[in-house]
Amino acid sequence: MRLKTLTTSLCSLALAVSVSATAYAEIVAEPHVYQVGEMNFKGYVAYNENLPATRGTVLIVHDWDGLTEYEMRRAEMLAAQGYTAFAIDVYGEGRLPTSLEENRARSGEMYSNRSAFQQRLQGALDEVTNIAGGTDDVVVIGYCFGGAGVLELARTGAETEGYVSFHGGLGLPDGQNYNNVAAPVMLQHGSADPVSGMSDLAALIDDLQAAGVEHSAQIHGGARHAFTVHGSGDYDLEADQASWHALLGFLSERLD
Repeated sequence: MRLKTLTTSLCSLALAVSVSATAYAEIVAEPHVYQVGEMNFKGYVAYNENLPATRGTVLIVHDWDGLTEYEMRRAEMLAAQGYTAFAIDVYGEGRLPTSLEENRARSGEMYSNRSAFQQRLQGALDEVTNIAGGTDDVVVIGYCFGGAGVLELARTGAETEGYVSFHGGLGLPDGQNYNNVAAPVMLQHGSADPVSGMSDLAALIDDLQAAGVEHSAQIHGGARHAFTVHGSGDYDLEADQASWHALLGFLSERLD
């Protein structure tokens, strides 16, 4: 349950990102409509057009309420760090949820049809070659439902440079495993998360270890689900800042 009131200035203050007004003025941010199968999807691309070259591409998987201002602002923040950011859409153009019931319905559609979920994630990854500033080197990140989407894509063996899940759903779907994961996985999780608890995190780490997947996990003590979401009851400034800086370190290591 989220209240999306995130603004660019609030992001800058809360996450202590040292980005000047001039740097933000250089950011190009625009919708990007693309197709997977016979469906249209509406994503959002942000990049710094004044850089001689982007530092790499970050693909952002949205939360259960669809691609909203939250993911758009995160994309702009990443663009301000020199990356090309592509906030994707897995629900389809014109299917943005407008209520909690629709959030559950849309996310439930993906959880109940894993092949469609994977197809849409992979289709968005393939679309990177068609976005402005897109590169061959891609790291995939996501928040909440998007964090579960990150792990879903990872399990397919998709070719990326890495995966980062923020307070995502950690359960392993029936019939799936981590044997084909081809890039490092980073987990950012709160110890008080009531959706996916510490036992779920431990089971995931066991699975990654058994599959020989390079991985790391940062546990934020006392942080609950959605600790990065400004305006929500779960928001935790310290955990938000720490996880953001961890992400930037991961991106520097995997993309630069």
